[in-house]
Amino acid sequence: MPFWKKQHNKSKKVYYPQAIVKGKPIETEDIARELARISTVSNSDVQAVLGDIAPVMHTQMKQGKSVHIKGLGYFRYTLDTVGVADLKDFNFQKQVKAVRVEFTPDREKNSSGAYTRALVDSGSLEWIELSSDTADDDPTGGDQNDDVLS
Repeated sequence: MPFWKKQHNKSKKVYYPQAIVKGKPIETEDIARELARISTVSNSDVQAVLGDIAPVMHTQMKQGKSVHIKGLGYFRYTLDTVGVADLKDFNFQKQVKAVRVEFTPDREKNSSGAYTRALVDSGSLEWIELSSDTADDDPTGGDQNDDVLS
């Protein structure tokens, strides 16, 4: 069950619910063990494939492609940029502040015509409220897309 807490935005003077992460991240090895348990593939085979997925995805995305993992979703590069008023001042390297990876979950149309997204079956999520002073254990600091262009 996912967790949330009440968060206050001081500049806008409003309260809003914020999803938070608790505990240590589930690591590749944990995912591999679980996949091996529910399939006929060994733990070491699953770990080998999972270990190779990031460089393969990078190779495809740096060729301008998006990567679709069936049942999970799509991954693609996006840019965090600043604009210039005059076209003569346009400079790609100076205007690109960061390269980010955007993830869009797969979605399926159900019998009622509504869409459900992979990983977010909201009908089965039971959110638990925690105290507003609960720390968020997200190891990324809340922004998983801070890959700076080098």
